[in-house]
This record gives sequence, C-alpha cells and structure tokens, in this order.
Amino acid sequence: MAAVAITRTDHTSVELRGEAARTKNARKSRRLLALALVLDGHSRTTAAEACAMDRQTLCDWVHRYNEDGIAGLSDRDHPGRPRHLSAEQEADVDAWVEQGPDLAKDGVVRWRRADLRERIKTRFGVVFHVRSVGKVLRRLNFRRISVRPQHPQSDPAAQDIFKKTSPISRAPQYRKAPRASPSRSGGKMKRASASKAR
Repeated sequence: MAAVAITRTDHTSVELRGEAARTKNARKSRRLLALALVLDGHSRTTAAEACAMDRQTLCDWVHRYNEDGIAGLSDRDHPGRPRHLSAEQEADVDAWVEQGPDLAKDGVVRWRRADLRERIKTRFGVVFHVRSVGKVLRRLNFRRISVRPQHPQSDPAAQDIFKKTSPISRAPQYRKAPRASPSRSGGKMKRASASKAR
C-alpha cells in the first residue's frame, strides 16, 4: 500500500526541525521531526521508529499536517463527557444548600447527599449516585464539614439563661500519688569508700 504523500510545500525539513526546537510540547516536537525525516527521503518506518511512534500514527499525522499545517500537529482538546446538570441547574442546587432545607417541606433539618439526590431527581429528572452528588457539591465549593444543625424549636434566649445560671463545673481533683521514699526508689547514692571499692 502506497504511503500518504506530504502535499504541503510551505515548510522545508530544515524549517520543521527549527519549529521542533522552538516548541515546548515534546509530542508536537516528535511529530515535526518525523515529518522532517520523511521530507529528507527516509522511509516512513525509519522516521516513525526514530520518533517513538508506529507507522500508522505517522500516517495520521501526515493527514493532519496536509490539512492544517503545523497547527494540525498540536493535540486537540477533548471535551469529555457532558455534565448531567446545566449551569442553571447547578446554580439552583447551590441555592438549596446555601439556604438550607425547610423542615415542613423537606422533612430534614440539614441536607444530606441522599436528600439532595432525591430533590435533584424530583426537580430535574436526573438520577445521581450519592457519590456523584458529593462531586457536584465539591465543584460548587461545599465541603462535608458544616455547622451543627439547630433544632427548629430551640430557644437561644433560654440557652443563654441556662449558661448564666448553671453552676460552674470544675474538673475533678485527683489525689497526688504518694512520694516514694528514697530508700525504696533509689535516692542519692553515697560515694563508696576507698576500702570498700577494693
């Protein structure tokens, strides 16, 4: 099978090598050098092996170079899988978490990921795993650490009165352990006399 010819003539092999030396992208540099070798008359197999690619990959880069020139040798962006929620829907989730749940309507005093999953399913028709809800929350800059939930029937004024009127509790006093006598605990030793040392 005949190799795909390089049809562009706007760059010589010397110019492609110069471009390879200037670029900071190592993959693009290898592609430029492989094309330069082909323009110099080397076989496609030799050029591909010299630049750490197989012959079919070099053929693909020849196609890209013929179509788009040197710009076609750069890596293209891969958009990846689209998000399940639109930007507007994520903004709604952000507002739900920021405002907190309504006990009468939502039946909870603070959001759990499972609760948000059910609300997203009901409101938007999107079914998430609980871990995926956590990823959405992290993307919205929410963390699992949150303030302690407040009971809806709690009375802050009564709590303040209780704090002011309740007796101050002291930490329990522990008896100190008795100090051991020097005779049993190895007190200061006397210097041995010279007669005993012998």
